[in-house]
Amino acid sequence: MIAATLPVQRPLDARVLVADTRGALRHLPRREFVELLRQGDLVVANDAATLPASLAGRHLATGAAIEVRLAGARSLEVERAPRFVAIVFGAGDFHARTEDRPAPPALAIGDRFALGPVEASVERLLDHPRLVELRFEGSSEAVWSAIAHHGRPIQYAHVASPLAMWDVWTPIAAAPVAFEPPSAGFTLDWQSLAALRRRGAGFATITLAAGISSTGDPALDARLPFDEPYRIPESTVVAIRRVREQGGRVIAIGTTVVRALECAAGPDGNVRAGDGIAKGRIGVHTRLRVVDAILSGTHERGTSHYELLRAFADDPTLDRMNGELERAGYRTHEFGDSVFVGAL
Repeated sequence: MIAATLPVQRPLDARVLVADTRGALRHLPRREFVELLRQGDLVVANDAATLPASLAGRHLATGAAIEVRLAGARSLEVERAPRFVAIVFGAGDFHARTEDRPAPPALAIGDRFALGPVEASVERLLDHPRLVELRFEGSSEAVWSAIAHHGRPIQYAHVASPLAMWDVWTPIAAAPVAFEPPSAGFTLDWQSLAALRRRGAGFATITLAAGISSTGDPALDARLPFDEPYRIPESTVVAIRRVREQGGRVIAIGTTVVRALECAAGPDGNVRAGDGIAKGRIGVHTRLRVVDAILSGTHERGTSHYELLRAFADDPTLDRMNGELERAGYRTHEFGDSVFVGAL
């Protein structure tokens, strides 16, 4: 597949490759994905807005330049002394491929970083030389203000121009809790939401703090996704229950929605409202209890996102999809094309 190099959320030529449960494939203009919906369906999207989670700074003990990428949090609640799981890189920025970035100085508990107008210290080492838990110093108001003014969106080298915050906020963005955008939601706009209503489908949201998608280190990438806090409104639970009773489908906009709903579901498939932590990978051995189909970006084999698609389609179908995506020149990464997999 071809890397999508322009930060355009809804290009007019965007496409979606559709695969049903029998393995049949077809192509559609992505703006027509609402044609896949039917009366009584429920579309669920992640309304998390994206933080400027890349922070340039210095390792105070050595004076070395570093980049800190915030990658996870304990909950969606605002802490008095904010703590984050973070990945630390050496000098450089997004213009270098993530896998080519140098390591930071050797890190130890108590190391302090100057990150623009605030400082943070290493509170825990997390079994990898670049993975730490950081505690920021100062009031929560000062810390969040510093992140907002000093931080930048996490970015990778396939997009050459610096991203602005509006590039990584979906049209339904609400609370800024995601570390990278829940980019499947880029496909939505107010016209598509109106169109799905006209087709008799419902719309609901969850909030999940989408984590980092790549670290540049194979051993660390194998641990993705990190634990991700989520919140499911009671109204969404009621909507899911109603759809189930009426025989409709639950369609997830993106992998983050699948993680939240399946983690919040009991053995009987009933989803619990409230806060929780999504842990572990969803994959080939997962029995989906809530979600019937997914609209997602295109993903490479071996990534946690691709593994999640294996819960919706068998490997021969995914192999055929990969061949078709390559043959037809689909674009990948967050501003790329899409796939729709599941019950039709």
